[in-house]
Amino acid sequence: MNKITVITGATSGIGNACAEIFAQNQHDLIITGRRADRLEKISAELKSEYGVQVLLFAFDIRKRQEVDYFINSLPEAWKDIKILINNAGLAAGFDPIQEGNIDDWEQMIDTNIKGLLYMTRAVSPLMIEKREGHIINIGSIAGREVYANGNVYCATKHAVDALSKGMRIDLLPYGIKVTQIAPGAVETGFSIVRLKGDLEKAAKVYQGYKPLKGKDIAEAAYYVTTLPAHVNINDLLIVPTAQANATTVFKKKV
Repeated sequence: MNKITVITGATSGIGNACAEIFAQNQHDLIITGRRADRLEKISAELKSEYGVQVLLFAFDIRKRQEVDYFINSLPEAWKDIKILINNAGLAAGFDPIQEGNIDDWEQMIDTNIKGLLYMTRAVSPLMIEKREGHIINIGSIAGREVYANGNVYCATKHAVDALSKGMRIDLLPYGIKVTQIAPGAVETGFSIVRLKGDLEKAAKVYQGYKPLKGKDIAEAAYYVTTLPAHVNINDLLIVPTAQANATTVFKKKV
């Protein structure tokens, strides 16, 4: 088999772009997400276009039992995982803390933190056994800065930052690399989800400047995996040219 890469949240956005670029570079893929129909479509396209093998698992990373079922169901040949891309994540709601929707909080905490932990706990022992591997955590500029109404989302991405540092220390004796990639404004379905499907509001988030695309982050993710064994990129903060920090974006009048 080719080098095996696992991608969570592969049905859209950055995860989908990662699947494309890693397949293009002849990685066999294990793609996961909640939408089986999307996974099947993506799998068929990647197999046809690039001639790689693709294994798909439709499950919810928030549910530990489903993650355990995934890892225990892997065929033996697919257990030699070289790369894990912890991409699945979301922002839900944009309320001040005193008006926050607790269901939104739990969804973000369960996905962005616990889901990442469950997947890492499941896959990392396979890497330790081989004394080789690379874990890429997709964080956010929100993990470096806190902004108004970002409260819990920012907290979850600060947790990803801390967990990436902790993983790097714990996995150091086994030669396993850990990289965090923290994007700024990326035009995906992120704002549509955060704004509960309000397409008009979501579109305005990216008006007046050129945001990043999922492909920009996917290319960075692939790049860090191509470096020599003795070289690791710990952290990458990637923003569009029009963005200075989490809250300062230069927008031309439209």
